[in-house]
Amino acid sequence: MTAPILPDARPTLVTGASGFIGAAVARALARRGFPLRLMHRRTSDPTNLAGLPGERIVGDLTDPDSLERAVEGCRFVFHVAADYRLFVPDPAAMQRVNIGGTTALLRAARAAGVERVIYTSSVAALGLTRDGSPADETTPHVAADHVGTYKQSKYAAEIAVRNLAAGGLDVVLVNPSTPIGPGDLKPTPTGRMVRDAARGRMPAYVETGMNIVHVDDVAEGHILALLQGRTGESYILGGENLMLSDIVGMIATMAGRSPPRVKLPIAPLMPIAVVMEFWANRTGTDPLMTRDMLRMARRLMFFSSAKAIAALGYAPRPAAVAVRDAIDDLVRRGVIAQDRIAARVVETA
Repeated sequence: MTAPILPDARPTLVTGASGFIGAAVARALARRGFPLRLMHRRTSDPTNLAGLPGERIVGDLTDPDSLERAVEGCRFVFHVAADYRLFVPDPAAMQRVNIGGTTALLRAARAAGVERVIYTSSVAALGLTRDGSPADETTPHVAADHVGTYKQSKYAAEIAVRNLAAGGLDVVLVNPSTPIGPGDLKPTPTGRMVRDAARGRMPAYVETGMNIVHVDDVAEGHILALLQGRTGESYILGGENLMLSDIVGMIATMAGRSPPRVKLPIAPLMPIAVVMEFWANRTGTDPLMTRDMLRMARRLMFFSSAKAIAALGYAPRPAAVAVRDAIDDLVRRGVIAQDRIAARVVETA
């Protein structure tokens, strides 16, 4: 798209608008005056929708009729919704949402005459370097890079989106890394890590490397992709590459807790992960640890946002800002106590 993009009367659809990234994207669009249509599931927690202007519509990525209603009359679509879990008892259920639902929504958008789609992929769909150096959008893929159903589903969905782009759909792909910040209510797997470290309930950790980014910076990257992205191109929306020990240490310290000191080896944890998965399947709960989590920890998941910075003007802030805002949000919601934060501020002043 070469002409300047300005809001008009036609709505912009945001799928997954009640979720962590979706709500941040919706807020960023609202600030720029885009009229919104906010799609969420009937069972979604509406907290993140509070104060957001626009039409609310109930939809489900496994219900094609609801998707056709959602895109009708829309100018733009931000497809943010996804099933993001690191343990899935039924892989087919995640595939129906992340692959089948994405394909159905984008086809419906094309049929409805939507001008441009921004598809929220993930760095989970990208390749990793052999030496642990930051990967980018051109890093080659191997099967070992896509551990677990979530990564596999996002990789397959990205292939489907690229095929639709090749068929004439104006779609830009963005690949967020690991977002942290306010509004992670569910929470996501990363949000659970932040919560547990802030509560002092992470006595040990398995070392790995991650790219941490503020969720609001990811949202800004989505808007930049709409305004300046090239059709069929993908852009990593990341932040700062850090070792997990540094991340959880930063979280714990900011929350007035002692950082975890015990680094656990991966191999002896595999049998324990098997037991946790078995128990999770029996009880319908989320396991604390899985074999896929441990396999992923063997690789440094470092990424470069150089392309988005150069092509879009993307400007991510330091990871410490994301952690601070996430902890402030946990305090506001009563997840961690304000007095402990105040005590840490006095102690370190």
